Amino acid sequence: MGYLRGFVPWIVSGAVSSFDWRWGALGGLASGLLLLLQDRRRGVGLDALVLEVSAVVYFAAVGAVALAAPHAALSKPAGILSFAWLAVTAWGSLALRRPFTLGIARRRTPREYWDRPEFIAVNNRITAAWGAGFTFICLSLAVGGAVRAPAWVGIAAHVAGLAGPAVFTRVHPARARARLLARAVPVPQEQ
Repeated sequence: MGYLRGFVPWIVSGAVSSFDWRWGALGGLASGLLLLLQDRRRGVGLDALVLEVSAVVYFAAVGAVALAAPHAALSKPAGILSFAWLAVTAWGSLALRRPFTLGIARRRTPREYWDRPEFIAVNNRITAAWGAGFTFICLSLAVGGAVRAPAWVGIAAHVAGLAGPAVFTRVHPARARARLLARAVPVPQEQ
């Protein structure tokens, strides 16, 4: 569940934004910077911190707007904007052939597997699952807002859009590993 650590700034921002979006942006920025600095001090490479760097950039921009134009109308579309940013982060990392989950997975995987096509393919699929989840939430919130859907619709979109990729992230690597082992040619036993 270490991959969820990268979502802490978004969680902090969401919780604090229920009081004031501007403080939510600053809370997201502060928690993002704190996590980023902690990980860098531990020697974690930037490739494993794509989500954290993305959060810092996003919250720095939103925080700058919050300070420069405190009455800006960012409070209503904040959820849509944040999930759009997360979707761009996920899809952008895939377009650059550096899925954001790759660095995270490398922290828990022996080095000899890092360059294997199967390892990269698993991370491409996991990143795509997160990208799809973020996109789903973003679109659901936008459509829900446009048609004035009840609050439970947004809550359901959040649950589905986050739980699906989280479960996939947990289950898919083990299934991929099992498929690879099943395809492996058995080595004859010496008698």
